[in-house]
Amino acid sequence: MNANLLRSVIYITALCALYLSTAMFLPALVDLYYGHDDWQVFAMSGFLVGGLAAAAALATRGPPPVFNKRLGFLLVNVLWVMFSLVGAIPLFLAEHELSFAQALFESISGITTTGSTVVVGLDTMPPGILLWRSILTWLGGIGIVGLGLFVLPFLKVGGMSIFKLESSETNDRPFARLASFTRAFLIVYVLLTIACAVAYDIAGMSHFDALNHAMSTIATAGFSTHDMSFAYFDNTAILLVGAIFLTLCSLPFSVIILLALRGRLDAVRDPQIAVFIGYLCAISVALAVYHHLKNGIELDDALIHAFFNMSSILSTGGFASDDYTLWGPFAVLLAFFATFMGGCSGSTAGGIKAYRFVVMFNSARAGLNKLIYPNAIYPVRYGAMTIDAETQRGVFLFVSLYIFLWVIGSIGMTLFGYDILTATSSVITALSNVGPGIGPIIGPVGNFSTISDPALYLLCVMMLLGRLEVLTVLVLLTPVFWRH
Repeated sequence: MNANLLRSVIYITALCALYLSTAMFLPALVDLYYGHDDWQVFAMSGFLVGGLAAAAALATRGPPPVFNKRLGFLLVNVLWVMFSLVGAIPLFLAEHELSFAQALFESISGITTTGSTVVVGLDTMPPGILLWRSILTWLGGIGIVGLGLFVLPFLKVGGMSIFKLESSETNDRPFARLASFTRAFLIVYVLLTIACAVAYDIAGMSHFDALNHAMSTIATAGFSTHDMSFAYFDNTAILLVGAIFLTLCSLPFSVIILLALRGRLDAVRDPQIAVFIGYLCAISVALAVYHHLKNGIELDDALIHAFFNMSSILSTGGFASDDYTLWGPFAVLLAFFATFMGGCSGSTAGGIKAYRFVVMFNSARAGLNKLIYPNAIYPVRYGAMTIDAETQRGVFLFVSLYIFLWVIGSIGMTLFGYDILTATSSVITALSNVGPGIGPIIGPVGNFSTISDPALYLLCVMMLLGRLEVLTVLVLLTPVFWRH
């Protein structure tokens, strides 16, 4: 591995750590305002991380490297690990009896916008801790590497290429220059957050709850300020606001940018959007009708709760308005399979994602047609585009590895002593960055506080693998990557 490449990775990572250290002073100020001693933890953490980051940046300054894929893959992974570790520091040092494994799990869950939590007693937590969790999710929603877009253009190391690695964006970038894209992306992201916070506030949340839930909603993350999540509010208007924004933020951000800032209605023709909206509506209606018929719930209430909870799962938002696992076995089955599916590519959602289903379906259809007419040519299309063989192989490789990691992770959880339901659902909810799992321990009204430290470390790995789309991480394990 080239020494200049490693130096550049450390330098860029140190600069990004410096940004995160400054964010620690926001919860410090909030706790200081409300008279909580935790402000000292955040202030100390901010100075500690900021000092170390500044020293590392000064020690590794030098000429920028030429961007290549090796630099891109390594930088993406190092940045996410760094942000996960730094985010855990104030959580570990705060006086809330979290082990390091639990603090790291909470940090990674926020950074990867998973939303699973080990924290119990959120309703009485100091506001600084709650805000820090929301900040982690909000930055994770941007894509930690997206934060690096402010730095990378000045280093001339291909910021947009890095962003594509992190977000698996399939569309052509909507703006020719990286600076224009960065500006538009941040404008839309911030405006969506403000709009969501205002909507939550109008619907009945307190100002503080509205801000925190808006940050987590736009990031499709799932961290709440209450142990009962959205069930705490018992408010239909709040559920509708949440469902709408979760669905919106499951769409490709390039499409949202083109639509909001350029008025490009043709942008919504992306095939994955129709597929995502289609299975969201189908699953929600099926679940609502089942809930209505089996449990006697009014159909309008059943539709609202079904739409909210399914949009939360499919967007990998991780919120819950009710324990839907008590609605019946059909509801459990739908929730379990929905955990695999996810939203659209280029969004803050996780999971397998809709565009891969489009590619796999069209590949399978072309393959079946080929069986009937072996000499005919059946191109695999994604909308008006023809998908090349390499892209098709990449999609099937991803899905195969996704299922393989789920199986291996589930086996690992059973070796730690957990039942099959807890094991399989905890791994897939981590890999898909969804949040709650299935069952009495980690279900929509449970949490991960009783999961052992070794099992939490395993789930931390799964969350990072899922957020970085598996291949971006696994490529580092190949010997050829480390050859000169």
